[in-house]
Amino acid sequence: MLKLIEKFTEKFVEKTKDKGIIVISHFDTDGVTSAAIFSKCLKRLDKNFSVRIIKQLENKIIQELPEDKIIVFLDLASASLEEIGKIPNQVFIIDHHDLSGKVPSNVEIVNPHLTDSENMSASCLTYLVSKQISKENIDSGNLAVIGLVGDILDRDIGKITNTIISDSGTIIKKGILLYPSTRPLNKTLEYSSNPFIPGVTGNSEGAVELLREAGIETTKKGYKSLIELDEHEMRKLVTAVVLRTAKKSSNFDFIGNLFLIKFFNKLEDAREISALINACSRMGYSEIALLLCMGNKSAKEKSERIYATYKQHIIGALNFVNTNDLIKGKKYIIINAKDNIKDTIIGTIASILSMSPVYEEGTVILAMAYNKDKIKVSARISGRNKQEEKNLKELMDSIVEHTGGIAGGHKFAAGCLISKEKEEMFIELAKKKMEIELIKI
Repeated sequence: MLKLIEKFTEKFVEKTKDKGIIVISHFDTDGVTSAAIFSKCLKRLDKNFSVRIIKQLENKIIQELPEDKIIVFLDLASASLEEIGKIPNQVFIIDHHDLSGKVPSNVEIVNPHLTDSENMSASCLTYLVSKQISKENIDSGNLAVIGLVGDILDRDIGKITNTIISDSGTIIKKGILLYPSTRPLNKTLEYSSNPFIPGVTGNSEGAVELLREAGIETTKKGYKSLIELDEHEMRKLVTAVVLRTAKKSSNFDFIGNLFLIKFFNKLEDAREISALINACSRMGYSEIALLLCMGNKSAKEKSERIYATYKQHIIGALNFVNTNDLIKGKKYIIINAKDNIKDTIIGTIASILSMSPVYEEGTVILAMAYNKDKIKVSARISGRNKQEEKNLKELMDSIVEHTGGIAGGHKFAAGCLISKEKEEMFIELAKKKMEIELIKI
């Protein structure tokens, strides 16, 4: 991987001399942090560049690119190689998603799927490219860690990723995976959506009741934060949460690493910063998310207000799921939210439910929401111990072959965008394929 990055960087420096650059990145945490890392790098090089953050790379976007610019795609484009091969531009791609085919001659790409390297987030890959360009860019290591955590790739950290964590000065503490770990516990529990805690998430009284059950008392300043708990208190909290959540999934794992990073000269929980970035993008404020990552103080204040609204949307969406009839089958569930959940957060809801104990381990969760004349579909697999025979990317591809649309993603997290008029056709095909092909009895 490091040799591939070295070669990629040499080509980039060579091909971008006196050329304008357009950076196009995905709107989730990994994509936005990647864009911020590369923007800081390009500013140091005094390059003429612009940045565009998008929800999905549609063919129309590729076809309308100005021919006189160098194009850099971050955290996307691996599934659009055929279309990218048709444009005259020199293209650079830093991504970690599955490749759709052969790499065209006009493309230079960094992607773990091209090597035997460990899987890494796009932000980590972008950081390594930026660091290869100049050691000054080591100060973007904290953004790489935020992107890593945002894409839930922090449980299987390899040697290269570990060097990035070391570069960033990240402090790692073992504990229950709740965030923010730096805020009062009662509020952390009340707004905990990942994991979703029945009777506690969205319920201030339920959060306080759980802490009473755990025997965790208030101090003069109120409840402690997660990182302030001693080992005995942490064990009691874990027990209380597990008792509330582990009834349907004995394999669900709440314990992991808390990543504490320096952000605006303060020690912050990387998961919380990731949530801030994610909230801004999914509420339609990707530019604020990017400015936040670039260190803009005004953007930080705005992002916190947006996040408060976003959390209410999440709680409302989860309540919708809990109180409405869903399409259920053997080891799968389809949530057709229509206009009741924003299309920009339907993937987040699918992820939250997949990481919660609400559904049996290995259940496929298919969540759908309207986006004007289209439907955004997100697919996840419940639990952390994924079953190898299930491939959600292949499932999405196979359905889109019949319905039309665009599919992308990974084996365990995929999605597609289809026409609204194909709604019923999509549901019937999905049910059929999950019952016959995906679910092996």
